[in-house]
Amino acid sequence: MRRVFLLACCGALFSSAVALAAPVKTQTVKFSSGGDTIEGYLALPASAGRHPALVVIHEWWGLNDWVKEQAQKFAEQGYVALAVDLYRRKVAYDPSLAHELMRGMPQDRAVRDLKAAFDFLAARPDVEKDKIGSVGWCMGGGLSLQLAVNEPRLAACAMNYGALPTDPQAIAKIQAPVLGNFGEEDRGITPSDVEAFQKAMEAAHKSIDVKEYPGAGHAFENPSNKLGYREGDAQDAWNRMLEFFNHTLK
Repeated sequence: MRRVFLLACCGALFSSAVALAAPVKTQTVKFSSGGDTIEGYLALPASAGRHPALVVIHEWWGLNDWVKEQAQKFAEQGYVALAVDLYRRKVAYDPSLAHELMRGMPQDRAVRDLKAAFDFLAARPDVEKDKIGSVGWCMGGGLSLQLAVNEPRLAACAMNYGALPTDPQAIAKIQAPVLGNFGEEDRGITPSDVEAFQKAMEAAHKSIDVKEYPGAGHAFENPSNKLGYREGDAQDAWNRMLEFFNHTLK
């Protein structure tokens, strides 16, 4: 799983929602994690009442505007969405700093922060505490899966081209159904990696839905990836995630 910190995740994904957007409310929130104060960007649906929720996990850039946009998009679809600031208010705008921030973030601390984010959502009166999922891309994709390994209350896990465990002991801990989107030409998360993970999940009788996109490389959902962005595949991946969460959390 160390490779979760070695994958280059890029920029901004500006895919459109599949339904008409409803107005959302957003705010910065704070919560505790192992003695640290963590911040997050919280996007709330316009409608009153209790809602399913998502822990939204950023790429190696940090909690930037694109990640906040993803939280807003999920809130427009009826989810309380919390994008967690794993870098403690630091955001990278060039790959060298992004790599430095990523390598400087211990995975156990990141998982602890994400579990604290889960607890924050579960304690909110506007959240259905048994309907909380996670979603991430690249580095955040691998961490979304690590949250599933370490948080048995997680109800759904979506990940996009993130690092994959195959250790039977880790797989055995996953209780949530998992959805994964991958590029067949990804040199970091290869088709053999995806196949090994899928087989390990199936052998453990876990719920797994994997799609590999022919001709797509790493970060194919990212418009700033000028050579690798695939608009149609990116929209399909978004549609798959939304359908997955609507099925598992609503």
